[in-house]
Amino acid sequence: MKCLVLPIALIGAFCAAPAQASEELAKKYACTACHAVDKKLIGPPYKDVAKKYAADKDAQAKLEDKVKKGGTGVWGQIPMPPNSTVPAADVSALVKWVLSLK
Repeated sequence: MKCLVLPIALIGAFCAAPAQASEELAKKYACTACHAVDKKLIGPPYKDVAKKYAADKDAQAKLEDKVKKGGTGVWGQIPMPPNSTVPAADVSALVKWVLSLK
């Protein structure tokens, strides 16, 4: 078995990739039309979502379902449209990123 030796700069790029990738996914799927990290637009700020679900061990699954199916009533009466065409892996990455924004 051979080991791969990576330059430090490249390792840093891999370590930074998940957060950047998730923010890029939010832009790619137009989540940022309604949500921002730290201010209310149409929907709640991502940091408020992370705070609300911080103690909920089922938050990842609940929010993945909410992103896929949409819904209303948790943050007011403005509905969140369903995002059923977003691949499951991307939904999972987005939710994980949002929940990390404490």
